[in-house]
Amino acid sequence: MKRLAALVATAGLLAGCGLETTYTLPFEVGPSSIKPVPELSGVDVAVGSKDFTESHVFGYIAEVALTAAGADVRDMTNIQGSNSARQALLTGDIDLSWDYTGTGWISYLANTTPIPDERGQYEAVRGADLAKNGIVWLPYSAVNNTYAFAVTQEFAKANDLKTTSDMVELIKKDPAKGIFCLETEFVSRQDGFPGVAKAYDFDPRTVQVKVFGTGTIYTATAGGNCNFGEVFTTDGRILALNLVVLEDDKKFFPQYNATITLRKDFNEAHPQVAQVMAPILAKLDNDTMRKLNAEVDVDGRDPAVVARDWLVREGFVAQR
Repeated sequence: MKRLAALVATAGLLAGCGLETTYTLPFEVGPSSIKPVPELSGVDVAVGSKDFTESHVFGYIAEVALTAAGADVRDMTNIQGSNSARQALLTGDIDLSWDYTGTGWISYLANTTPIPDERGQYEAVRGADLAKNGIVWLPYSAVNNTYAFAVTQEFAKANDLKTTSDMVELIKKDPAKGIFCLETEFVSRQDGFPGVAKAYDFDPRTVQVKVFGTGTIYTATAGGNCNFGEVFTTDGRILALNLVVLEDDKKFFPQYNATITLRKDFNEAHPQVAQVMAPILAKLDNDTMRKLNAEVDVDGRDPAVVARDWLVREGFVAQR
């Protein structure tokens, strides 16, 4: 039984990234299906995350699991922005963090054309990032937090909507139903609404667009302010508001499958980290992450507690 290792926040900023460690998490965990790993006993592992709910939950899942395995975990979650989190990994300020294949391919590796197939995109970014930057991507997970359009269950049922092609067929037939809630950038970006219109062959000028902040799109769609809302596919508000996500059947949007990234030298020194995390990666999917994200964003629960409780329910760790 080990307590997550504390490192006082006032100890100062880490060089290069301006990062601070947080206090210890307020609970203890022990092994269950994750067994103590002698090679990880006492090993310092700095776990980072980005500054949004899902990344927080991912970070704490790793922290709790590795603590149960015997590692001394430092909590470096909530790094501001993808580029800062990535830099912290490259410079060694953190040892591992979760990331997304689309982000890796487009933002870090500077590719302009995403690969439509989820596993194909994963394999491409895994190979290129290792070769170019010495970053290891752990096994593929089914969590894919990409863009999509969502509608209410009632609207989906009334108009027989399952895919984005169904949506386009409807708005071509009845343009008055083409009322969209979109965020500001999505309206004009070529990988946003203009690109969707081109890929699915409809004229965006024939529909009505209402511009909202990202967070309010979900409630606006659920409340009937629009018929179609731009969403992220693992957002917990989809579940909480009973929205239906339309399949991007032409695979226009980049794939953003999530997994753990770590430096090659750290992975080679501590291959047991990947072994501990492998069954967890295999268990995660979009439905699971929507539920966990909703527990934080809708129910107001602490993401660390949400992560621990899920690992306990799935039998990975034991609560102490």
